[in-house]
Amino acid sequence: MFPSLETKYQRFLELEKQLADPEVLSNQRLMLTVQKEYGGLKKIAASVAEYHALVEDIEAAQMMLEEEQSNEDKQYAQQELDSLKTRMEEMSVELEDLATSGDSITRGGLIMEIRAGTGGDEAALFALDLYEMYSRYIDIRKWKKEVLDYQPTEMGGIKEVIFSVSGEGAFHELQFESGGHRVQRVPETETQGRIHTSAATVAVLPEADEVEIDIRDEDLQIDTYRASGPGGQKVNKTESAIRITHLPTNTVVTCQDEKSQHKNKARAMRVLRSRILEAQQQKQADERAEHRRTLIGTGDRSSRIRTYNFPQGRVTDHRIGLTLHKLDQIMQGNLAELISELLEFDRQERLKRVD
Repeated sequence: MFPSLETKYQRFLELEKQLADPEVLSNQRLMLTVQKEYGGLKKIAASVAEYHALVEDIEAAQMMLEEEQSNEDKQYAQQELDSLKTRMEEMSVELEDLATSGDSITRGGLIMEIRAGTGGDEAALFALDLYEMYSRYIDIRKWKKEVLDYQPTEMGGIKEVIFSVSGEGAFHELQFESGGHRVQRVPETETQGRIHTSAATVAVLPEADEVEIDIRDEDLQIDTYRASGPGGQKVNKTESAIRITHLPTNTVVTCQDEKSQHKNKARAMRVLRSRILEAQQQKQADERAEHRRTLIGTGDRSSRIRTYNFPQGRVTDHRIGLTLHKLDQIMQGNLAELISELLEFDRQERLKRVD
């Protein structure tokens, strides 16, 4: 067993007792905090509890074998022991995954931001391609997606899209998509067949709730304005668009996708909380120098992480040196192989440092 998992299991049992404590139940804010931590540890606790039960069952099966009994009984006990040991081997892998994945495996929700980078209209079209690629993968995984802000361009691309994803394993699987994505292809507007290079950036933020990130009203500056469409065209006659500035961190979020100012504000606050949480986590990680334990774990949006080469039909992830000649499949949302390779690389790196 990994000591870090046993510590979390003991913490889960403590929280279970707190949820039955009248003092906790009478304090709604404290109860929500305890419930959130309890829920986050539930998956780990279930695996550790199963491990403990397996250890006891294996000991009992071994004792049965040592006792004098008929051959038929011994054969049954041996089969039972073999089955338990097989499950124990499977559990060892599961526990390794839990121990090496940190908090990402217990966090379900995320907010993804995709922005067009260098390359003009072609970059905006590529940003749209990335959005559609991730949307298809989300559908394949049967997760839930909600668009929080969508800013299209006149040529049919997007300047920026912000959307949330919820579902078991969503953050764990998509956490390494943050960074610069580069495309090499011949744009539709190119008459001489020349290959152009454009870029888009992706940011994956852990979605934070009000319990996790407490934002005071006095720390916010809220501005309203009229939403506009491509080319500056006014799409709303009322000031429904929202710009929220968190003064202590100078974090700015805008949202204009909804015609309702109230809905835009609610969506902007979701993004704001997640950006503040990400900044806090990054600061803590830098202080511990843990988050940069692997090549793919930096989350640096300015670094180029992947190239999509259309003429050669290949995708290359520069962090782990992986090239797949399956570009058409990947753009259709078949990201499982790419994501599993990233997770396995990170897992192996973490295992070198785990308890």
